[in-house]
Amino acid sequence: MTAPSTDTTAILVFARYPEPGRAKTRLIPALGPQGAIDLYRQLTELTLAQVKAWGQDQSVDVTVWFAGQAVAPMVRWLGDDLTYRQQPSGDLGDRMGTAFQAAFDQGYQQAIAIGTDCPWLDRAILAQAAQALASHDLVLGPANDGGYYLIGLRQYYPQLFQNIPWSTAEVLARTVAIAQALGLTMAYLPTLTDIDTPEDLAFWQSHRQALV
Repeated sequence: MTAPSTDTTAILVFARYPEPGRAKTRLIPALGPQGAIDLYRQLTELTLAQVKAWGQDQSVDVTVWFAGQAVAPMVRWLGDDLTYRQQPSGDLGDRMGTAFQAAFDQGYQQAIAIGTDCPWLDRAILAQAAQALASHDLVLGPANDGGYYLIGLRQYYPQLFQNIPWSTAEVLARTVAIAQALGLTMAYLPTLTDIDTPEDLAFWQSHRQALV
C-alpha cells in the first residue's frame, strides 16, 4: 500500500447501519423506531455530504467505521466512493483507539474522528480542525452534553481512550485532564449540539432550516 502524502488527513467516520431499534434509541419515545432511524439516516448523510464537500478542496481520505451490518448494505446506503471498515468489539474508546491506530499505522500524519450526531459539523469546522492540528497535538470539538463531536490527533495516544465514562457528561473533562497529564497541546473548536435526546430533537427542529 502506498503511504499517504503528508498533507492528507484521515477522516474516521463512526456510523451504524440504520436498523430500527438499534440506532438513536433515546429518540424512539418521541419519534418511534422508524422515525428515529429516518432521522439517523438524515444526520449521517448530512455529515458525509459536509465531509465530501470539504474534501473537494483538501487532500482527505474518508473511512467509515461501521457497526450493525455487513459491508454490502453500508455500500448500498452510502456509496462505493468511501472506504469501509467494521468496528471492532469493545467500548467506544476501544473502537476509536483502533481506528486511530490503524490510520497512523498506514502513515497518515493527522487523523480526525467524528460521529454522525452533530448536523452543525460542517466543512468550515472540519477545515478549522485540520488547521489546528498543524500546530497542536490534539483538537477537540466540545458538545453541549459534556462529550465531544470531534477529536483530532497527530499521533495515537491510547490513554485518551481508556478509563473514560462514555455517554456521560464527564467525557470531555476526563479527556482534557488526560491530555494535560500527557503534556499535549490542545485546540478547541466551537461548542455544538449532538442530537441524542428528545430535548436535542426540539433544538434540531427549530434550527435545521438554517442548514444548507
